[in-house]
Amino acid sequence: MSGASSDRLVVGLQPVREAIRRHGSALREVLIDEKASPKLEALARFATDQAVPRVQRVRRAELDRLSQGVVHQGVVTHAPALELLELATLAEDPALVALVLDSIQDPHNFGAVVRSAVALGGAAVVWGAHASAPLTPATFRASAGAIEHARLCRVPSLSHAVAELAQSVQVVGLDAQAPVRLADLDLKGPTALVLGGEGEGLGRAVRRSCTQLASLGGMASVDSLNVSVAAGIALYEVLRQRVKSST
Repeated sequence: MSGASSDRLVVGLQPVREAIRRHGSALREVLIDEKASPKLEALARFATDQAVPRVQRVRRAELDRLSQGVVHQGVVTHAPALELLELATLAEDPALVALVLDSIQDPHNFGAVVRSAVALGGAAVVWGAHASAPLTPATFRASAGAIEHARLCRVPSLSHAVAELAQSVQVVGLDAQAPVRLADLDLKGPTALVLGGEGEGLGRAVRRSCTQLASLGGMASVDSLNVSVAAGIALYEVLRQRVKSST
């Protein structure tokens, strides 16, 4: 595993709460608005209970400065680097479910996809180092803290990564025009679902590397659904098939 950065700024009540839950005493500090608030008081107690070394009340102006324009709700923290998995590790997982994000540049969409991935079966999230939303406080906040619990994999070249996964994993590109419906595919084996960017959809090289293209069936285009909604629908279908096969 490798870290995304040496230190991450996390802002917002739920993202900071999940950072505390995940990292506890590994957090350097939690800074909380000095203005009284039941929610902030509860968060301060939670941080203390989880052995955060320093819980400090500060002026809102200081939080505004640190939060870099992201809505902080009166709390920020600096968390350890996110752990990033190697692609080869994911490819070896016989029960793999992964979301592969092709040029998802909106941090809110990226964060919402991560939230769906964690909520629906702990799916891994794979994305390219270029032309993708960065791991920023806005992304962490959009995930509502789910990114602290996510399985993440950032790759140098997404098309190469998709081609590598396709050697051992069913790689399904979501395409509204595909004649095959996702629900008609067998998704019980290791599967990666590829979602295209907000504007252009699946890139040509990534599309060619998929083992199968499929539509969500009876839905509008993935883009018009919003990529995070499409991800949730696709993940639900994978889980539906797997739960059905285990009963």
